This record gives sequence, C-alpha cells and structure tokens, in this order.
Amino acid sequence: MIGTSREGDVITLELQREERRNALNTELCQALQDAVTEAVAEGARALVLTGRGPVFCAGADLSGSVYAEGFTDALVDMLRTVESAPVPVIAAVNGPAIGAGCQLATAADLRVVAPTATFSIPAARLGLSVDRWTIHRLSSLIGGGPARTLLLAAEQVDADAAFALGLANRLGDVAAAHDWARKIARLAPLSLQHMKLVFNDDGAHAESPAAELAALEAAWRSEDAKEARAARSEKRHPEFRGR
Repeated sequence: MIGTSREGDVITLELQREERRNALNTELCQALQDAVTEAVAEGARALVLTGRGPVFCAGADLSGSVYAEGFTDALVDMLRTVESAPVPVIAAVNGPAIGAGCQLATAADLRVVAPTATFSIPAARLGLSVDRWTIHRLSSLIGGGPARTLLLAAEQVDADAAFALGLANRLGDVAAAHDWARKIARLAPLSLQHMKLVFNDDGAHAESPAAELAALEAAWRSEDAKEARAARSEKRHPEFRGR
C-alpha cells in the first residue's frame, strides 16, 4: 500500500491504492505512519510524499472506512507523525487532495503542486467536521479568511489559487519535488529540526475546550451525517436538518 524508494538522503513514500484514488483507510494510515517512522530511523534527511496515479489522495474511504471504529484515531496518529517527523516532509501533490488528503498535504512542511491539483475539505457537505489541529493548521498556512472559505463554504482551491495563498510553495511535478528535496537534504539538519518545532508551535495542539469537543462529536454522530451517507449511496443531494 506504500511504495518506498531512496535516492541518497531523500526517501520517497508513495500512496499505492490507485484503485480507490489513494483513499485512506485504517490500514493505509497505519502503513504510512510506519513508513515515515522507518524512513526517519534509516537516516533520511528529507521525505517526499506523493500518490500513485492522477490523484494525490481522495480523502477517507467513504465506502465505509471513515465510519469504522478506529479510523479517526489512525488518521490523527498518522497526521501527527508526518507533522512531527524531525526532517522536512515535502508533499508532491500530483492531483486532487480531498478531505483527509488535504489534511495529509497540510501536515507536510512544504507542498509542490501539479497544475491538475486541487485542495478541498468537504466535511460540511458530508455532515461531518474536522479537528482543532486541521482548522488551526490551515489558518496558520493561508490565513483565517481563506481557511474559512475552504471549511465553512466547503469550496475547492485550484493549483494557481493555492500558490497565490501560500498553500502551494511551488508549482511543479513530482520530479520538481525530488529536486527540491535533494537541495533541502543538504542543509543543516539541526537547524531545520528547530525551525520545524517553532513553526508547528501554532496553537493547533492546544487542548480543545469541552464545547469544541462536544460539537465535533455531535457532528460525527448526527442524523445529518447518516443522511449524507445515504444521499451519497443514492446519488442525490442530502437534506440536512441540523440534528
């Protein structure tokens, strides 16, 4: 499920679930978390994260995995592992990064984005919500206004807009991401490690107030979430009722 290759000090991790548009399930989250941990243990100085095929990651596997017990914990653990890796992680966003795929891209330190890439978090279309870390991470990267557009309006951002906002650090393909990773891998590791720690100290990991946790739990357990799932299966627009 994860392809691994090495060129010098750069290790590339490729999501290989192309038949599901690299959608995340519990097994893929755990495999990616293990791959990141192993790459760091093997002395990688930079990581490149990408997806096989035309899609970077279509998010959580809505065929059932997103609703399965343990998935959200596996997703959160994987995102934290990517974010906290002591070496730079470059996401080569080779196509759409949707929902949890967008979260994965933002967990990386830098993003090289292909012209066909898009970013979206359609949680509000699914009757769901996202955690405190995701909201703060997006706000930290692109500012509160654009983050609200992505989350509250559930709108999509294309590659050019992502570059203008700073969500994309560079426009280019996977080869461009590898070239940049090789250059970054030659920089001072301890300097990079310290700067990562400071950048990531942005309030995203602060403990959520009880009201926030209750609201998040309410969304995931709501009738609206069940209605969105049924509507997707029946290929119709959901009718949300706020309960």
